[in-house]
Amino acid sequence: MPSSLVVGLTGGIASGKSLVSSAFERLGVTVIDADVVARDVVEPGQPALEEIVERFGAEIVDEQGRLRRRALREIVFADDAQRAELERITHPRIREELARRRDAAQSDYCLLVVPLLAKSSMIDLVDRVLVVDAPEGVQMDRLMSRDDINEDLARRMIAAQDSRAQRLALADDVLINTGPRKDIADLAAALHAGYLRLAHGEVADLPPLHLPG
Repeated sequence: MPSSLVVGLTGGIASGKSLVSSAFERLGVTVIDADVVARDVVEPGQPALEEIVERFGAEIVDEQGRLRRRALREIVFADDAQRAELERITHPRIREELARRRDAAQSDYCLLVVPLLAKSSMIDLVDRVLVVDAPEGVQMDRLMSRDDINEDLARRMIAAQDSRAQRLALADDVLINTGPRKDIADLAAALHAGYLRLAHGEVADLPPLHLPG
């Protein structure tokens, strides 16, 4: 039986979405990550990759025919028109595959991890929104360290996403990820208990949860 509740998990880049989604996965929740789907739809042989090569040139793939992600990232985050063109190619395919995997999920509820939940117009795929939040300065530090990039590129990557205000305006629940990593499991468990009650029909709705990390 497909999941009766779909929770959309979103947050800025380097806010800790993967850390939080992994905590839910350990609780037995099906997690469907748009970033994973985005990689799958541009694998060699996929129509999206062929369109990307046609649009951005053959140098955008390596000797094995795989996408040079870092090279493409530097192009699209330097030019809004180029980024819009990439999104035109990939977003419909990502949306279609997210919906397919969502409909196949068998856990009590499932989690769709979608960084651009507002800008990508995918909010209609979910029933409830959980925002993983972190101040921009924390995002910057994590992003530069994680991806080994300079401050300018990090700022452009953050600016290309939904703004913090946009994300929080969508939120039913907020998990603030600024504390120790070990706290995330407890925070996820608290949310999980509420989502199970909602998925099982024990309550018609839940009050918004705001969990400091």
